[in-house]
Amino acid sequence: MKKISVCVPCYNEEANVHPMYMAITKQMAKYTNQYDYEIVFEDNDSRDRTKEILRDIAREDKRVKVIFNTRNFGPSRSGMNCIFRATGDVVVDLPCDFQVPPELIEEYMGYWEQGDLIVYGQKLESEENKFKFFLRKVYYKIIKTFSDIPQYNQLSGMVLIDKKILDVIKEVYEPEVSLRHLIPELGYKMKVVPYKQQKRRAGKSGYSVYRYFDFAITSLINTSYLPLRLSVIMGGTMAVICFMAGVVYLIYKLIHWNTFNAGVAPLLIGIFFIGSVQLFFIGILGEYIGAILRKISKRPLVVEEETINFDD
Repeated sequence: MKKISVCVPCYNEEANVHPMYMAITKQMAKYTNQYDYEIVFEDNDSRDRTKEILRDIAREDKRVKVIFNTRNFGPSRSGMNCIFRATGDVVVDLPCDFQVPPELIEEYMGYWEQGDLIVYGQKLESEENKFKFFLRKVYYKIIKTFSDIPQYNQLSGMVLIDKKILDVIKEVYEPEVSLRHLIPELGYKMKVVPYKQQKRRAGKSGYSVYRYFDFAITSLINTSYLPLRLSVIMGGTMAVICFMAGVVYLIYKLIHWNTFNAGVAPLLIGIFFIGSVQLFFIGILGEYIGAILRKISKRPLVVEEETINFDD
């Protein structure tokens, strides 16, 4: 009998983990005669009662496996580790905040049974903050424009991956590369399921403005070398413009030697402008160097402090 793994990374979700467990169990009840299943929760070192609740759930239901991390490794790394620890023939990963309806599991499974090996959610509408949703659209548009390979718009939320694909991803996965960008890089086709993002059922998102910015920059440098090429092009263009401006000033000064007084304002403006451009592109170069450092450091995806029900 084939097996379904449902993976749920979580952080400070004390009000959501048990309702999420109940919602997943309800969906899995539809496949009792067809598939075995497991539910894998990975806690990212929560500071509320999430750990305690997960222990209670795992004690009552041996199909529930729990991983406790030593610290908060971020949702991407924790989520991927949760997926990699799953043992099913197909893995479904969804957030614990109910912004993606668990009822979509049935639709995802339907596509998998029809032969689709990767099914991803596409967030076309949202009940979240409109400004945040607008910024997310801008982010995807930038990624799609700059990327060296075709990208999908608004991929988010729940994803289904067949074990055959997951085995390949395990071999090439890098902690700083988002799954939604890695799959197009590998050339796999995916079934995209549009959905409307719901409001969080309870609690507050652990994603700060800095985390969103960090994710956006990291995604950009991992999907494109265009910023580096732009720095070369812009640097060369600015050099030509500055050289031509210098020649014009020199000729004008030679012609009007006694009357022309350029002053220091143009010089200062030019210095500050060129300096700011240099700092900007040094920052871009630094991001790429940082990405290289993270790739060669070979740090673990996460460090697990404790696991429950894995021996069973």
